[in-house]
Amino acid sequence: MHPTRPHSYDKIDRELIALLRNDGRASLSKLSKQLHVSRGTVQNRLDRLQASGVLLGFTVRVCEDYGIDTIRAIMMIEVVGKSTTQVIRSLKGFPELITLHSTNGAWDLLAEIQTSSLAEFDRVLNQVRMVDGVLNSETSILLTSA
Repeated sequence: MHPTRPHSYDKIDRELIALLRNDGRASLSKLSKQLHVSRGTVQNRLDRLQASGVLLGFTVRVCEDYGIDTIRAIMMIEVVGKSTTQVIRSLKGFPELITLHSTNGAWDLLAEIQTSSLAEFDRVLNQVRMVDGVLNSETSILLTSA
């Protein structure tokens, strides 16, 4: 989702977004202290950023070791002709594809895959490759994060 209306974002907005990226559960008090503004200012800016579509929600981040048995990979996908919209619609039905991006260059789409086993990972790869309009793909398993 993209912002619903144009807005000029200042230094405080950018700092607030950066703080929330680091800790989406930070309290208004903590954010106001870090930004050196009042709690009311933080609340108003949060409300405005949410209303404009810039902030889509707040989430939990877990450490990489939490899902120690989780298989994560990046899959680059080449699409036949002008079937990108149809392919995206199909791929959005795969719960194992946790992100999907259009891109430029040799590949049309980039998907992040997350499964709980290699057998499930293999199944997902095969199913994605069978989607009507998928011409080619290349997948790399993510081993460690720096």
